[in-house]
Amino acid sequence: MNFKQMVGIEATKYIQNDMIVGLGTGSTAYYMVEEVGRKIKEEGLKITGVTTSKATEAQASALGIPLRSIDEVSHVDLTIDGADEIDKNFQGIKGGGAALLFEKIVATYSKEVIWIVDQSKMVNTLGAFPLPVEVIPYGSQQIFRILEKRGYQPQFRLKTDGSFLYTDSQNLIIDLAMETIANPEQLAEELTNMVGVVEHGLFLNMVHRVIIGSDSGLVTLENPKFL
Repeated sequence: MNFKQMVGIEATKYIQNDMIVGLGTGSTAYYMVEEVGRKIKEEGLKITGVTTSKATEAQASALGIPLRSIDEVSHVDLTIDGADEIDKNFQGIKGGGAALLFEKIVATYSKEVIWIVDQSKMVNTLGAFPLPVEVIPYGSQQIFRILEKRGYQPQFRLKTDGSFLYTDSQNLIIDLAMETIANPEQLAEELTNMVGVVEHGLFLNMVHRVIIGSDSGLVTLENPKFL
């Protein structure tokens, strides 16, 4: 069993009957969704899932997980998702799988958020992983030019055939190769205030618990902000 499977299975232990559960997106969250499906089928677990992407929706539907959209529920009890980077202050970068907008919407309406990662995702300072910025296509070249002038080293995210990658909301993604993000909250505010930016991949002050798969086994960290 690899790290991703280990943390994915471990995180489902926090799911209780009758919960509304946010189901994350990505290669680590995949194993969590598989385990939820198994528990529903084999152990009689009763939950309602809210998915963070079309890919997760397809996976969960195939497993027989009952689903509702975020607009059909009053809240989400628990969201379990992966992350691309987590710093020592429990701030994160997400969006490597291009699902950052739906992921942030679901996390925002969640009472509790758990991130599941392998040890390589834990860093002292954010920024080595390119920061995704989701933008509407109209005016996107203007945003790109502004980000370039500010020294953020932007790149449009492309598919393997060289065409633009479009998100589930039909937006584009500009990845910022910043290397170091000294002040995530300041950058988040700056990006949020740019007209045409729909969302960015800085997930700040959101995660309650991080489950890490490491060489020495599973490590669970509690965010002291939420204790």
